[in-house]
Amino acid sequence: MAFGGFNKSGDSSPMAEINMVPLIDVMLVLLVIFIITAPLLTHSVKIDLPKASSAPNLTKPDNIQLGIKAGGEVYWNGELVDKPALASRMGAAAKLDPQPEVHLRADRTTEYQKVAEVMSAAAKAGLVKIGFVTEPSGAN
Repeated sequence: MAFGGFNKSGDSSPMAEINMVPLIDVMLVLLVIFIITAPLLTHSVKIDLPKASSAPNLTKPDNIQLGIKAGGEVYWNGELVDKPALASRMGAAAKLDPQPEVHLRADRTTEYQKVAEVMSAAAKAGLVKIGFVTEPSGAN
């Protein structure tokens, strides 16, 4: 190791350089090891797997469009329904397999209590997939 330089001034300050030669040696050794071992990793065992052909069973559930007006009127797929008819339709829809999704639309001025009542009726009937449909703020 070199602790000093060849200058004749006699300045014995410590050397502030990192000796890179040992680091380069280690890197080259690792490179050689990886070059030698890389071809050994490509060997594989050939096996014949059984072929299975199946088509995915895509059953899309229907969706129920529920609309709530500001006055509290509820529309089932565009048809005005009262509360008893709504509860019976929700009960029948909950028994379907696959269960339909409920898409809930409400006017901007609809009270939250009316929306919560419809959501509660859907939950009591057993409908678990409830989503809110909104319009972007730029749409009229």
